[in-house]
Amino acid sequence: MEYHTERLILRQWKQSDLEPFAALNANPEVMRYFPKIRTREESDEMVKTIEQRIAENGWGFWAVEEKSSGAFIGFVGLNIPGYELPFSPVIEIGWRLDNAFWGKGYAPEAAHKALEIGFEQFAMKEIVAFTALDNIPSQRVMEKIGMQRGEEFDHPLLDEGHPLRRHIVYRIANLK
Repeated sequence: MEYHTERLILRQWKQSDLEPFAALNANPEVMRYFPKIRTREESDEMVKTIEQRIAENGWGFWAVEEKSSGAFIGFVGLNIPGYELPFSPVIEIGWRLDNAFWGKGYAPEAAHKALEIGFEQFAMKEIVAFTALDNIPSQRVMEKIGMQRGEEFDHPLLDEGHPLRRHIVYRIANLK
């Protein structure tokens, strides 16, 4: 299944996405609000997990392609976190785009589509997003797509004293 916005395609992953996705995950600028960059093997394993979840659920972190160039630019979509959060169970919306494509409005454009799919096609009641407290760019995207700032929390996978441990959650409810 493919979903289209004005400038983007959200789709299942292709073999040709693996190399640019690995480069994105190894880019310190892209990964600055994550605990570490990923190896090629870790990146490929992540894609396998994502593909499996899309196959099982009909939704997930879709690969995002720029219509005008056909370039793979990252992922945007929906996910059930694989670990317990203070507000579990939840469905999250997330994104990770190559920095060459930042500043073009692609993250909110694709995220709006993901919310639409989650609410209209899959009747999800609420979708959350969360990020490190310092990740102001992602928080701006959350606000642009209509999410409301919620509570702060300590990320359960990050140790006491880790600079990214403190997180913030944003929420949006299905009003239909």
